[in-house]
Amino acid sequence: METTTQTTNPLERRLDLSVAIDALESATEQRLKRMGRNMKMPGFRPGKVPFAMVKQQYGAEARHEALTEALNTAFGEAVVGQKLNVAGYPNIEPKKTESTTHLEFSAVFEVYPEFALGDLSASSVERPVLEVSDAEVDKTLDILRKQRVRYSATDRAAAKEDRVVIDFLGKKDGEPFQGGQASDYPFVLGQGMMLPEFEAAVEGMKAGESKTFDMTFPADYFAKDLAGQTVQFEITAKQVMAPTLPEVDADFAKTLGIEDGDIAKMRAEIEGNLKREVKKRIEARLKDQVMDALVSANPIPVPNALVEMEVQRLIQNARQDMEQRGMKAKDFPIQPEWFADQAKRRVTLGLILAELVKSEKLQAKPEQIKALVEEAAQTYENPAEVVGWYYAQPQRLSEVEAVVIENNVVEWVLSKAQVTDKTVAFDELMGQKA
Repeated sequence: METTTQTTNPLERRLDLSVAIDALESATEQRLKRMGRNMKMPGFRPGKVPFAMVKQQYGAEARHEALTEALNTAFGEAVVGQKLNVAGYPNIEPKKTESTTHLEFSAVFEVYPEFALGDLSASSVERPVLEVSDAEVDKTLDILRKQRVRYSATDRAAAKEDRVVIDFLGKKDGEPFQGGQASDYPFVLGQGMMLPEFEAAVEGMKAGESKTFDMTFPADYFAKDLAGQTVQFEITAKQVMAPTLPEVDADFAKTLGIEDGDIAKMRAEIEGNLKREVKKRIEARLKDQVMDALVSANPIPVPNALVEMEVQRLIQNARQDMEQRGMKAKDFPIQPEWFADQAKRRVTLGLILAELVKSEKLQAKPEQIKALVEEAAQTYENPAEVVGWYYAQPQRLSEVEAVVIENNVVEWVLSKAQVTDKTVAFDELMGQKA
């Protein structure tokens, strides 16, 4: 057996395998005899079917199974003998040969890359810094109030933050166009639900008023037949409703789960939740930068077989997500190339992290896993019950263990890279509009 490296793929290997024909025929015969012991056929007692009839019916199947087993054994022995770390599955093809005693095959496969971890001393990482203060608590309270807004009819002209209900009819070149008509359509002015030019036309209208105006769709509008086109809209304001935000009082505190309505207790709970969320988002940003640094410092080749397997896994996840959203995934043509870059990055990171964890001994320690479980449990009403649930079945801890390992990797990289603290705005970190 000979191993050769393929120049088109630095991870591709080829093994020449041979199977002795006598050994193959013997193995096939042994399989047929075992099959014959349990074979049932009309006119014969179980296990008494003549061997010639067993061979006639199952000979091809038995020979295929025997050959597959022989090739798997030969491949496994060669891989162990040459200390090859195989990635994925081999593609085994027959070779033309003049031998009368052996069958010859070629096994083409990929191996995991061997590499030394790259230097991270020149890598830059910005650590977001944000201290949660009363201002952030107040801003969160405003968001919570807006989520509980109530609307009441008003006679005044519509303004931003008002909820309006309208009828509208859009025409292009004097003819109604698809998607340009609705009755009793509700939306809140200023939230970007409609195009800015459309909202500007509605703003200032009173209930019962109608108007006609021209509007030009953006050049990058998703409906290509309307992109950049000027149309005419006829609109009628059916209702204008002004918002009323709840007061920050005991009743409001009770809606947030503070049974006794204590406002100070409510603010303290909001502050605690914010600190946990800020910590989580900062850690996520740090992790993304760390992973980017690791990929940049380790430009390694990755096995195509592993990338293809990851692509299929991502496709399956996408289909499941679509079905959970009520969509028919089978009717949607998902293309593998959509996931190619993501899959390659995930495989690359997986290989780098595996090497880093092994070489730097960054495995999760039991006390780290326990600390993370207890931290996560604090967000529940009965933390001890949640901790018990995790430890009732050890396999539930696997995801926690993975997070601990990632945290260990992040800490290790931060100890090697150039880290600078950078103050970040609350709205920017939380992904909210200013």
